[in-house]
Amino acid sequence: MDSSPQNLITEVVDEILFVKINRPAKRNAVNDALLLGLEQIFTNIPAGVKCAIISGEGDHFSAGLDLSELKERDIIEGLTHSRMWHRVLEKIQFGTVPVVAVLHGACVGGGLEIASACHIRIAEKSTFYALPEGQRGIFVGGGASVRLPKLIGMARMADLMFTGRVIKGEEGVALGFSQYVTEDGEGLAKGIELAKRIASNAEITNYALMHVLPKIVDSGQSEGLMMESLIATISSSSPEAKKRLADFLEGKAKKVGE
Repeated sequence: MDSSPQNLITEVVDEILFVKINRPAKRNAVNDALLLGLEQIFTNIPAGVKCAIISGEGDHFSAGLDLSELKERDIIEGLTHSRMWHRVLEKIQFGTVPVVAVLHGACVGGGLEIASACHIRIAEKSTFYALPEGQRGIFVGGGASVRLPKLIGMARMADLMFTGRVIKGEEGVALGFSQYVTEDGEGLAKGIELAKRIASNAEITNYALMHVLPKIVDSGQSEGLMMESLIATISSSSPEAKKRLADFLEGKAKKVGE
């Protein structure tokens, strides 16, 4: 990209789009300009990009909503603002490429909502998670009540909001906040390793994991099984799938564990 939206740094290297939240003096707190910048980026993924990595500049991934810019809103304005978050994060979750989040330091409130919209989360040991909205007399509004219980369970999310509990990175991987945990400073290298692996997948497989699997999970058993059958048939019928299977049978592809 020739230019990045306000408070964001973007770069394309090979097939990977790097997106960095760049408000370190504010602990990468999210304001409307930053949020709309994310929407711009994930709406206009450059041609040839097959995976994206989102991370944070400085000591934190994101400390959440920038409360210093929070203004008093009437009911309709509040609903509209919340729905803007929903619209933007859907661009991440249901966009055109899988997204890997590399987390460190604060992954709090709206920052956790952004991370929850990504497909893979890598946490460095410095990472900590919290939903302080409950202590501030408000409720989450950026999609956490829908996405986070699917990752960590409803009771655990309620605990975070009821008590102000803080979860550290190493504990968080076992609880479902992230799929991976690394030493401090090693998250990006792990993110690049996984992004390259994801980018090497068949395009139909990545599409199915991003767009079909969530619908299967949200559906009833009969509907879910039918969707599974349909996407399995479509994917196995693609020319790329047939070639990959032929390569495996001919010993040209790596076996599991190699």
